[in-house]
Amino acid sequence: MTRTLLIFWFIALAGAAHAQHQHHDGMKVPTPNTPAKAKTPGKINADTTKSMDHSGHGGMNMSQHKDMDMTGSMGDMKTLNQGLTMDTTMGMTHSLSRNLPMNRNGSGTSWHPDNTPMYAYMSQPTPKGWSYMLHYAIYLRYTSQNGNNPDGRGRGQQLGAPNWFMGMAQRKVGQRGLFQVRAMLSLDPLTVSNGGYPLLFQTGETYKGQPLIDRQHPHDLVSELSVSYSHALSKDVDLYGYVGYPGEPALGPPAFMHRISSFNNPDAPLSHHWQDATHILFGVATAGFRYKWAKLEASTFKGREPDENRYNFDVPKFDSYSYRLSINPSPSFAFQFSQGFLHSPEEAHPEENITRTTASILHSKGLGPGSYVTSAVVWGRNSHDGAGESSYLAESSLQMDKVAFYGRYENVRKSAEELGIYQPPSGEIGQITREQSFLINNLTLGMNYRIIQQHNTDLVLGAQVTASMPDRFLQSLYGNMPISGEIYLRLTPSLMTMKSMNHSGHRQMKGMNH
Repeated sequence: MTRTLLIFWFIALAGAAHAQHQHHDGMKVPTPNTPAKAKTPGKINADTTKSMDHSGHGGMNMSQHKDMDMTGSMGDMKTLNQGLTMDTTMGMTHSLSRNLPMNRNGSGTSWHPDNTPMYAYMSQPTPKGWSYMLHYAIYLRYTSQNGNNPDGRGRGQQLGAPNWFMGMAQRKVGQRGLFQVRAMLSLDPLTVSNGGYPLLFQTGETYKGQPLIDRQHPHDLVSELSVSYSHALSKDVDLYGYVGYPGEPALGPPAFMHRISSFNNPDAPLSHHWQDATHILFGVATAGFRYKWAKLEASTFKGREPDENRYNFDVPKFDSYSYRLSINPSPSFAFQFSQGFLHSPEEAHPEENITRTTASILHSKGLGPGSYVTSAVVWGRNSHDGAGESSYLAESSLQMDKVAFYGRYENVRKSAEELGIYQPPSGEIGQITREQSFLINNLTLGMNYRIIQQHNTDLVLGAQVTASMPDRFLQSLYGNMPISGEIYLRLTPSLMTMKSMNHSGHRQMKGMNH
C-alpha cells in the first residue's frame, strides 16, 4: 500500500512539474548599476552577467526588486514560483556552472530546485575575483528516545549539539572556466560523543568494534575537502570534474543536512544508509556533463564508510562506482535517479558488497517574503547476496516568516542482522534468522519559532515528537508505539535575500574582501 501511494505521488508531482514548465519563466537579478557585458563575435560569452534563458527558462529583469528573497518570491506579486538566476557580480554562481543559479547547489555535485531558499553568509567578489560563502547549523538540544516504554530497547536521553560548517571559495577562470574549493567540518565527535546520539531504530557504522544500533553515528571532523572545475562549452552545456578527500560521489539525493526540507529536523533519517550515507567518503572522483536542464555524471570512490577515528583521514581507495541522472524540469522541481556499486561499505560486515539504488523528487516554492514550502520524496534500496531492503521517505517544511511547521514520514525495512536480533526473546516461539527483515514506520512532527535575528544570524527555538510504529515482533522488544521527543535551539545564518546582499552582503564575511 505504501509503495502504491508513493508511486501515485511521484506521478502527480511529475505531472505538476511538466505543467509548470509550460509557463514558467526564470528570473535574472543583475546587480544595480552594473553594466551587462557585451557579446564578443565568434566567442561564447558564458558569463551570467549577460541575459540568458537559464537552461530553457526565459529571463526576466528584476533589478528594481531589491527586497525579493532567494526563494524567488516578491511580496504580493503573483510570480511566487519563479526561478532565480544569480549574477556573478553579486557573488557566486552554481558550483559547477557559470550559467546556473547557486540555489541549485546540493551537497557534493547534486542538484536542488532553483527555487530552494539559502541560509548563508556571502562575500562580495575580491579584486582577484574570489567569492566566499559560509553555511552552518548548530543544534543545542535535549533528546529523549522511547520515553513511554521504561523497559523498552533503545531508551535513552542526551543533551548534545549536532552541528556542521561548510565554507566555499569560487572564482572564474578565463571566459568559460569556474574553479571552486569547498570544505566541511563537524564537531560532532566532541558535542554528541564518539558513540553518537540516541536515535530509535537507527543503524550504521560502529563504535568500539560493535555495530551502532539505536544511535546515529557522529560525522568526522573533516567531512569534505574538495576541488572542482567546470568548463562551459556554451550557456547550455557544461563539462566538469570534482575530486574529494573526503567527498561525496554521484549517488543519492542531496545529503539530509543540506536538504532544506530536512533543515528544521536535527535528526538523521532512519533511511540514511539506504539513501545518502555516501556523503562522506575518503576518495571520490566525479566527471559530469550538463545539457540544459539535464545532467549525467559518474563517480569512482572508496566504498567503505569512515572508521571510528573521527579525527583522521582514512586511506583513499577507488574500489566502487556510481552513476546519476538529474533532471530539473522547472525552477520548482529536481529529480534524480542513481545507482552505486559499493565494495565492503560496512566495517561490521567487510565481506558484504552492496548495490544501492535511489530515486528522489525535491520541490521548493516561494510563498512570499521569508515564506516558502519545500518537500522531498526519496526511495532507496540496498541489495546484497540476492536479497535487499527498501526505504521510503517523505518530508516537508512550511516556513511562514518566523514560524515553521515540518514533518517527516519514513517506511524502512531493516534486517535482523542490521538490528542485532539473532535470537527471539525468552518465551518466543520460532527462530529469527539474520536475513529476516522487519518493517518500521516513523512519523515526526515539529515546529519552531525564530526568537532572535541579529547580524544576519537566526536563533530558533523548536520542538518535535516522533511516533514509531514497528513490526509486531519489534514491539515485543521496544514496546508499543515508542514515543520520542526533543527540544532545541538552532543557530544558523539568516535566509539570504536580495536586500541583505545589496545592503549588507559586503559586511557578512568581514576580513574576506582583500
